[in-house]
Amino acid sequence: MMNVKYIIRTLTIVVGASFLAPIAAEAAGGAKHPHKHEWHFDGPFGTYDKNALQRGYQVYEQVCSNCHGLKLVSFRNLGQKGGPFYLDSCPAGVPESIDCSNPNDNPVVKALAANYKFQVTDGPDDTGEMFTRAALPSDRFPGPYANDQLARLANNNALPPDMSLIAKARASGPDYIYSLLTGYEEPPSTVEIAPGQYYNPYFPGDMTQNMKPEYMHDGHPVDGVKAPPGGVLAMAPPLADGIIEYGDDSPQTTEQYAKDVVEFLMWAAEPKMEARKALGVMSIIYLIILAGILYWSYRKIWADQH
Repeated sequence: MMNVKYIIRTLTIVVGASFLAPIAAEAAGGAKHPHKHEWHFDGPFGTYDKNALQRGYQVYEQVCSNCHGLKLVSFRNLGQKGGPFYLDSCPAGVPESIDCSNPNDNPVVKALAANYKFQVTDGPDDTGEMFTRAALPSDRFPGPYANDQLARLANNNALPPDMSLIAKARASGPDYIYSLLTGYEEPPSTVEIAPGQYYNPYFPGDMTQNMKPEYMHDGHPVDGVKAPPGGVLAMAPPLADGIIEYGDDSPQTTEQYAKDVVEFLMWAAEPKMEARKALGVMSIIYLIILAGILYWSYRKIWADQH
């Protein structure tokens, strides 16, 4: 009897929560659902667009890296097979003794690491002191801040998230990142945003906290007024038309920058995706052939049996 009562009580709580959740979300304004986009890496046969990855790295390096780290990615990952700067063979001028398919010897990767805007903290040296040096392909991407406290001080007490896994860590990751980067809006007239904060309808938050007093009563919006969707964040709109000069004919627009950096961040979060998908397809083909052989064997063995 106790088990039955417990099950009924649990079902009641779950059903009640399912009805109350949309009401609470509407009261708080919620956030806009990210727009669905078609990505090169979508689907079981999706692959990364190498040109988009290279442009995306350029956007990350010139814009995003000023605040956001990439601490789980090493420079040599850029030159591994499937990476944005992988080389099958060396470009002209590189000695034949160099194996450019080895990411540690990849001249592009070595140049990107050596010229990266932030240096690597290393040491201690012979005197026991730490020192900074230019990055090597074996190093992970150095972050813009020495610690979280400095990061918060520089960003209005907000901690910029690391970008290594963000494309997989967020719900609808690629679509969410694209919508966030391109979705900044002027705040509605019913809310008041503090200096150093920016309104974005795709950023999860509770905008009732920012509504003007004349539109609130007992902690809730007055009748006929709804809290706008989204929230506020300390990151100003990072992209604008023409801020990055591409080396190809791709449009130099906010939308294109956002698409390219999403491609790059998806690769950073899952650099082995293409190999995983190829293995999955081969496994399915193998299982289909095996099933056919087993079925044929079954029919052959039992053909004379009644």
